[in-house]
Amino acid sequence: MKSRIAIPLMFLLVATAALAQSSQKQFETIKSLAGNWEGKTPKGQAVTVSYRVTSGGSAVMSEIQSEDDMISMFHMDGDRLLMTHYCGAGNQPRMKAASSSDAKSVAFEMIDATNLASPTAGHMHKAVFTVVDADHHTEDWYFIQDGKEMHERFEMTRKKPI
Repeated sequence: MKSRIAIPLMFLLVATAALAQSSQKQFETIKSLAGNWEGKTPKGQAVTVSYRVTSGGSAVMSEIQSEDDMISMFHMDGDRLLMTHYCGAGNQPRMKAASSSDAKSVAFEMIDATNLASPTAGHMHKAVFTVVDADHHTEDWYFIQDGKEMHERFEMTRKKPI
């Protein structure tokens, strides 16, 4: 009887630890982006993104400077990695990192939002960050409004110090 309870309990504990480790690895991937980046929007407009590890290493701030300046904050919440995106649309979607077997990509999916006028109002609902190498990464942003999804990809190159 004890083994029938102990084995599933041990499996649950191992699975929880693996999820926490996976989220922590994803957070380290986001931290590896610290620095300044430049690229172009799909419309050919210049975009710069800066990443800064802050708050004693417990948070990462990303600032996108383009047509609409936006801030995103990344941090751990227990065993999950969260991102709050302060959007140019005036709302703040909160997203949770999805589990991933790819150590170079971190995908976020919306869990809720503040200041969202209605569920159909325009907002970011998904984002994917992919580290190509130490000097290149992509950011895929998915905006949805009235059931229509728009996708923008930024291909970023690390700015070298002068």
